[in-house]
Amino acid sequence: MTSVNSALLEIHQHEGLSYKPLVDFADWRVAVLNFSPDLLPENLTRMQRHNETDEVFVLLQGQCILFVGEGQESVTRIHAEDLQPGTIYNVKQAVWHTHALSPDAKVLVVENRDTTYDNSPFTQLSAEQHRELIRLAASLRQGPGTPQPSPCCGN
Repeated sequence: MTSVNSALLEIHQHEGLSYKPLVDFADWRVAVLNFSPDLLPENLTRMQRHNETDEVFVLLQGQCILFVGEGQESVTRIHAEDLQPGTIYNVKQAVWHTHALSPDAKVLVVENRDTTYDNSPFTQLSAEQHRELIRLAASLRQGPGTPQPSPCCGN
């Protein structure tokens, strides 16, 4: 099979850990977010927001739980959404968010090319918020009718 000239078609993949931008063009970027240990619920201790742009996520495979936080300067309430494959999820500008990924997860990310740490601050979660995030993740990982973990013990 003959490969297509790269002036006509670029082909990109990302199989490594975590986030990697794959295509930058004009004002937009396409990236892939894969599992890494820091994306396990027990390791999520902060949330990020993008002050200048929305950010789009599309689950390609595996499981991704998207957490979004209410609040301006800090997170006041956390919500969780279990992403469905092929569905577009648009996190609005300046909304706190983070994700928990399964080891086989692959998430397509579309964002403004100028999205950087300079315009995307982080906020630390309190110990209570961290416990709530873990509880939300556990409840979404359970199938229908599966017993929920004990709130006191996490089992």
